[in-house]
Amino acid sequence: MDDYAAIDDMDFAPLPDTVERLPVLSLDEAHELLDLLRVVAQEDGLLSARADRLVREISARVPSQG
Repeated sequence: MDDYAAIDDMDFAPLPDTVERLPVLSLDEAHELLDLLRVVAQEDGLLSARADRLVREISARVPSQG
């Protein structure tokens, strides 16, 4: 199963013609992004709260590593 097979059956909200969707991340890329966001979320800085929120949102959508 390729990375795009799962989205073939999904319905997405319509987008204006000027908006381009980004390609789907691979599972490995999603886990790399989560790892990076977790590091940022643990730091004391302006982006830590945003990174923490994104970690929770993405983690809910990405299967755990096997």
